[in-house]
Formats: sequence, structure tokens, C-alpha cells
Amino acid sequence: MVVAAVCVHIGMLFLHVAPSNTVTKEHGRTVEDWIYPEFEQNWKLFAPNPLQQNVAVEVRARVRTADGSSRTTRWYNLSAQDGAAIDHNPLPSHTQQNELRRGWDFFVATHDAQNRPTGLRGELSERYVRRIALLRLDRNEPLAHAEAFDQVQVRSHTTPVPPPEWSDEKISTKPVQRVLPWWSVTPSDLPLADEDRARRDVAAEGRDVAAEGKGAVR
Repeated sequence: MVVAAVCVHIGMLFLHVAPSNTVTKEHGRTVEDWIYPEFEQNWKLFAPNPLQQNVAVEVRARVRTADGSSRTTRWYNLSAQDGAAIDHNPLPSHTQQNELRRGWDFFVATHDAQNRPTGLRGELSERYVRRIALLRLDRNEPLAHAEAFDQVQVRSHTTPVPPPEWSDEKISTKPVQRVLPWWSVTPSDLPLADEDRARRDVAAEGRDVAAEGKGAVR
């Protein structure tokens, strides 16, 4: 049974990375269900274009306080947190390894240098990165009663990996920073518990405004 399972797994991996063929056209969904999410394959460790950069993604937020004012949190290095969770862990989770990295790759691939969407999936990638950021902020920045995340901002630091000593390749190792604009937070961006709370807050604000309006009319 073990040998049979190994053979099936190797066969699925082969079909996943192989060019499109009759089998994958007919059974592509079955292959994808077997591969994703735990056994996903990509070529970033191999020629011709191995990944040669260290990318750190950071996030901060503006928090609306109970008295109506706002405060700005410090920057949180989400990539460093994922790295710390993976180090010395023989079985790191798929989320720790890939969620943030793939989300950021998704954003970069669908936006230009001015952070403008270049295709139909640009808005989707923004929502995805924003939700990841808020999930992580929810762990790092516990909110007091009646506080809420109002806006979030994401930035990245990309540092090229220097070539080995025996190589004659010359590259700049100067870090490059990419700072995104502030994004407003909507209830649908928040974790489910916070989303329900945010909807209640919005409803309460609406009732307060309506009550003030009635008072002004009187």
C-alpha cells in the first residue's frame, strides 16, 4: 500500500509539472485537488531564473480610538515573523511558508511600478493582501474596547542576494523599498468576528446620526 501510494503521488507530481497533455486535459481537476495546497510545485529554485532576492513585507495601521481620534501603529515585519515560525520547525505549516509570499507575488504581478492594477485581477490581489495584513495585525496589535482598524499600509524591502565569491557577476545589493498607499478598511476585510463587530459599529453610528438629525430638526 505504501509503494502504491508513493507511485500515485509521483505520478500526480509528474502530471502537475508536465506540459499539457491528454491526461491532464481530462483529469486536470483531480490532479490539482491532489497537489494543492500542500504539494504545490514551482521553479523559483531552479534555472533559468532562480529567486535571488530577499523580500520583507511590513504592515502598519491607523486605529480609530473610542474618543474618535486616531493613532498609528508601528511597522510589523510579517516576513520576519513567518521566518521565525519556520526556523527549526520540522513541519512548518503551508500558511507560514506561502500565504504572505504568494500573496505579495500576486500583488506585484498584477500592478505596475506606480502600484496601479494592470489587469482584472489587480483589485482581487489588493483585497487579498489587505486581508492578510489585517489578520496579522489582529494578532500583533490587540485593540482596546471600541477601537477599530481604520486604514492599513503595506511596504516591502527587496534586497538582492550577492553573487558567490567565485562568480564574476556584478549586481547592486542596495535595498529597494516599495511603499503602497493607505488602504481604507471595510467590514468585509476583517476576520469574521471583527466583521460582525464592525457591522454593529456602523449600524450604531447610523442610529446615532439619525438621532442627531431628529434632534436638529426639533
